[in-house]
Amino acid sequence: MKNIYIETIAPLLRGLTFDGEKGNISIFEDDSRKVGFAFNKIRSEEILPLYLKGVENQNLLKKEQLGEKIISYTINKFKDYIKKYKQKPKIVILENIGIFYLGESYDDAINVKDNFEDILKSIRVKSEPSEPQDCIEKKNSKVITDKYRNRSLEECCNDGKSNRNNIVKNKIAVVTGGAQGFGESIVRELTKSECLVFIADINVKGANQLAEKLNIKHKRTTALPIKVDVTDEDSVKKMIYEIVKKAGGIDIFISNAGVLKAGSVKKMDFATFNFVTNVNYVGYFLCTKHASKVMALQNIPSKKYFTDIIQINSKSGLKGSNKNSAYAGSKFGSLGLTQSFALELIDDNIKVNSICPGNFFEGPLWSDPDKGLFVQYLRTGKVPGAKTIEDVKSFYETKVPMKRGCTGEDVVKAIYYLIDQKYETGQAIPVTGGQVMLK
Repeated sequence: MKNIYIETIAPLLRGLTFDGEKGNISIFEDDSRKVGFAFNKIRSEEILPLYLKGVENQNLLKKEQLGEKIISYTINKFKDYIKKYKQKPKIVILENIGIFYLGESYDDAINVKDNFEDILKSIRVKSEPSEPQDCIEKKNSKVITDKYRNRSLEECCNDGKSNRNNIVKNKIAVVTGGAQGFGESIVRELTKSECLVFIADINVKGANQLAEKLNIKHKRTTALPIKVDVTDEDSVKKMIYEIVKKAGGIDIFISNAGVLKAGSVKKMDFATFNFVTNVNYVGYFLCTKHASKVMALQNIPSKKYFTDIIQINSKSGLKGSNKNSAYAGSKFGSLGLTQSFALELIDDNIKVNSICPGNFFEGPLWSDPDKGLFVQYLRTGKVPGAKTIEDVKSFYETKVPMKRGCTGEDVVKAIYYLIDQKYETGQAIPVTGGQVMLK
C-alpha cells in the first residue's frame, strides 16, 4: 500500500514546485525514527515541514480511487502550506511511511537529508520574515558534502548564462542503454549541462563505473546508475519506482537501448528475430508505458509541465536495410509507436519524438571486434567483394554525403532541439549526414 503513496506523491511534489521549466528534486527515505522525531517536533513547536496523512478508509478503495484521493489531498495540503507560510517546504513527512527531502539539485536534497534534525529545528514559523525566502533557505542549508564541495567560481556564477545548458539544468533524465555507445555519449553530454542522469542499463557494472567517473569529474552528483532489462515489464516498473524514490520524477526519458542482429531472412532463426524485436520495439513500449505515468503526475498541478520521451531510432527506421530485416522492422514499427504515443500523451504535455541517426562507426555496435556490425556484415557477405573490416567500413562511409559516420555529439544536438522546441511532437528526425533525406 505504501508504494502507491510514494509513486504518486513524489512526482506531484515535483509538479507542485514547478518553476516554469522543472520542479524540485526529492529524495525519499523510509526512516521511522526520523518520522517520529519530526512528529514530536510538530506537536511541541510550530515548525515548517509539510505533514501528510494517509487517506481515510484506504483499504476499502480500489487502486485508481486511492490514487485520485492521494492526488487531491496532496495538492490541497501543499497549496494550503504555501498560502500559510509563503514558501515551499523542504521536508515533507508522510505519516507512518517516510520522508521526502526537497532541493533545487540532487546535492541540495542530499544536504537536507544529511542535516535533517538541524534543518527541522531551524524552520520555525516567523510571523513577519525580515528576509527574502531565498536568503532564509541559504542560511538553513549547510555546505554540500565534502565529496562535491569544491566547485569553481566560474561554475557557481554561470547559472544566468543564456545557453543550451539551461535547457536541462537540474532536470531529471533517464537514458536506457546508457553505459556504452550512443547512450554513453548522451549521458556524458547531459551531465556537462548539470542534468541529473540515470544511467539505466542491464550492464549495471558499466553504469556504476561511468556514474562514478562523471560525478568525480563534475564535482557533484550528476549521474546515478540503475539496472534495467527493458524487455521485462517488472524490471522496467522497478526501475521507474526506484527513480521516483531517488529523485522524485522524470523530465526526459531517452529510450536508447537497442540491439542489432544481421542476417538473411532465409536463415535467421525466430529466437534472434524475437530478441531484436523485444529489445527495440517492446522495450520502447514498456518504458513509455511506465515513464509516462510519472510525467503525467508532474503535469497535474500546473498543466504547464512539458516533458519529453525521445526514442533513439535509426536511419533503418526510414529506409529498408538489406539482410537486416529484424532490426529495420523493429525500427519502422517504433516510429508507428512514436506517432501514436505522441497523439495520446500530448494531453499530459508529454512530447514524444524519435531521432534517426546514421551509422555510429566508432561505437561498439559497429566496431566490436567479435560481435560488431563490421564483423557481422563481413561474415554474412552483406558487402559484395569485401575481404576485410576496413573494406566494409569504407563501403559504408562512401554512402554518406558527408563522408563520415554519425557521432554522439550529432545525436545530442538533436536531443537538445527536441527538448527546447515546445511545438514539436510525433516526429522522426534524421541525423544521417544526408544519407537519408525526408520526402
